[in-house]
Amino acid sequence: MCARKRNTIDINSLVRRNVLAMKPYSSARDEFHGEAEVFLDANENPYPSPFNRYPDPLQWKVKEKLAAIKGVDPKQIFLGNGSDEPIDLIIRAFCEPNQDSVMITEPTYGMYKVAADVNAVNVQPVLLTPDFDLDLDAIPNTFDATTKVIFLCSPNNPTGNLLTRTKILEVVKRFYGLVVIDEAYIDFSKSKSFIPEMKKYPNLVVLQTFSKAWGLAGLRLGMCFASEEIINILNKIKYPYNVNIKTQELAIDALDNVYRKDIWVDEILKERKALESELEKLPLVEKVFPSDANFLLVRVKDAQSTYQYLMNNRIIVRDRSRVNLCYNCLRITVGTPEENKRLIEALKQL
Repeated sequence: MCARKRNTIDINSLVRRNVLAMKPYSSARDEFHGEAEVFLDANENPYPSPFNRYPDPLQWKVKEKLAAIKGVDPKQIFLGNGSDEPIDLIIRAFCEPNQDSVMITEPTYGMYKVAADVNAVNVQPVLLTPDFDLDLDAIPNTFDATTKVIFLCSPNNPTGNLLTRTKILEVVKRFYGLVVIDEAYIDFSKSKSFIPEMKKYPNLVVLQTFSKAWGLAGLRLGMCFASEEIINILNKIKYPYNVNIKTQELAIDALDNVYRKDIWVDEILKERKALESELEKLPLVEKVFPSDANFLLVRVKDAQSTYQYLMNNRIIVRDRSRVNLCYNCLRITVGTPEENKRLIEALKQL
C-alpha cells in the first residue's frame, strides 16, 4: 500500500498533466454573476417556454441548501448527472489512459469498472471477505505504483452491508491516491457519513445521491463531496450545463422538505425488517444477509429459476447469482407494504 503521512498529499501531483494544463470552456453564465433584466449573452431564444434560459452551470442555489444540511462549504460540492458522472470524471481527471489503474472491491457497484474500461484505465479487483468486508491483508498485495483511485461502496451494492469503518479509515490514511467512498445508501444506515472526515484526509471523496432516500431517481442527480481543490478539477472538465433547470428546481424543493425524505426512510426501514422476517420463513430461502440499505441480498435454492418465476408473475427483482461471492443470490428492493406482500405471496406458491 502506498503509505503517506496525514495531510501530506499533493492533489495536483495526482492529476493528469494535460488536465492541469488545459484551459476549461467558459460558458456565458460562467462569466456573468449577479442580477440582470436583459440577457443577450448566450444566444438563447428570448421567448419564455419556460425553459428558454440556460441553467446555472454550477448550481449554486442547490449547493447552498445542500451545504447547510451536510455541514460543508458549497465549494466542496459537485453535482452531476447521477453519481455516475463524478465517477467518470474522477477517473478521467486522475488516471492516464493505458497507464494508470483503479482498485475496486468485489462484489461492488458495476459502474466503477465500466467507467474505467471506457477511459482505458486498468482495474485491479480484490475480493471482499466471505462476510463481505474489506480484506486488509489482500488489499496491499493488489495495488502498485499505477493505482490512483480506490472505490469503496458502503453500504455496499449488491451486498447491502457497511464496510467496517476502521478498515476504511486505514485505507484512507495509508493510500497516497484518492479514496472514493460511495454512500448512495447511507440514509438507510445507522452509521454516520464519512463527509466530516474530509477535514482530516485531503484524498477523501464521498459520493451520495438523490436517487434512493430522496425518491428522485428519475432526475439523475448525484452528489460528490471533496476538498475545494478536487471539486475545482471536476468542474474544470465537466460539460458546461450538466444539470438542467428542472432538476435544480426539484432538488431545491426536496431540500426544503427534508421531512418527506425522513418519513420515507422510516417507512422503508420498517418494511425492510418485516420483509426480512417473512423471507426467512420461506423454505426456498437459505439466507437473508444483514442490510444497511433499502434492499436485501437473499440466497435461495435456485436463483435463476426463482427470478424467472417472479418475472412471469410480473414481479422484478435482480438476479445477482453470477456475481462474485453471491452464488444463488437475488437482490430484492424494499417496496411498499402492498408490493412486499405480493412478493411474499408469490414466493409461497413456488
